[in-house]
Amino acid sequence: MLVLAAVISSALLTKFAIFGAVVAGMWGLFEFFGGGGNARTAERLAELSDPRTRHGDKQRDSSMTKMLKSASPRLAAPLQPKTEAEEGKLKQRLQHAGFRGETATSVFLGMKFLCLVVGFFVGGGSMAVIKGLTQEAGMITVAISGLMFYLPDIVVHFIKKSRQDQIFYGMPDALDLMVVCVEAGLGLDQAMRKVSDEMAKSYPVLAEEFGLCNLHLQMGRARNDVLHDLGQRTGVDDLKALSAILIQADKFGSSVAQALRVQSDSMRTRRSQMAEEKAAKTAVKLIFPLVIFIFPAIFVVLVGPAAITMINEMFPAMQGN
Repeated sequence: MLVLAAVISSALLTKFAIFGAVVAGMWGLFEFFGGGGNARTAERLAELSDPRTRHGDKQRDSSMTKMLKSASPRLAAPLQPKTEAEEGKLKQRLQHAGFRGETATSVFLGMKFLCLVVGFFVGGGSMAVIKGLTQEAGMITVAISGLMFYLPDIVVHFIKKSRQDQIFYGMPDALDLMVVCVEAGLGLDQAMRKVSDEMAKSYPVLAEEFGLCNLHLQMGRARNDVLHDLGQRTGVDDLKALSAILIQADKFGSSVAQALRVQSDSMRTRRSQMAEEKAAKTAVKLIFPLVIFIFPAIFVVLVGPAAITMINEMFPAMQGN
């Protein structure tokens, strides 16, 4: 028994040593890829290119983030899109989630490749220790690697959904404030700047988008192009409709305040209709927890005493006969 325990312990120590060596090698590669570069210059350029810095939100990346950004082009090389259409779709999906940097695509693909490698080594090492070098362990390792590979896509999807919901719920209030600003005599550019300043705390995502539009306008871009990019960059249908209405109002010289008021009323009506739709679906959704959790408990409470009485009274009588 002692010899068997010694053999098992030595085998486990060998596997753990191999796993630790692999992790140390990967960390060394990250350090090698992340070395060099003028970090302060990159930080200053990031601060100047981020419109949120005028609100005082200066974001400083950690050493791990800088290392991943510098290593992402090499990690993302095997997963680069083959065509420009695929690359455009990927950039648009990342823009909808709020990742608009030039390195967003390479960082995202690099994270996918890194998650695949980490899932393979961590899952493979764990399965090798638990189940040994078997076919079942290999299948579980492949499943873990696939799940880790699609983990960044899932995270980006939830970030995109949360961001679009924040924009959608903040649009009516932003439009009301824009109507007040326009009717007070401000132009559309000044109204967007005022909305960006006033709603920075209540709706930071929407304020950030309007702030980016103001930055593009200050750089000399045409207003129609800026409004069109605002709708395409966020992926929110209501914001696309607002951009189209403002472009038409600017083109034909109609009242901007009236267009904003009509759009705000339609969005509030749509929000109330969505609330009514969710309320109507509640009764149907309650069926499943009622049948699975509540009805069995009620059945036990109501039928349980009668069943106990029948067992105590009828079974002895049947046995006596």
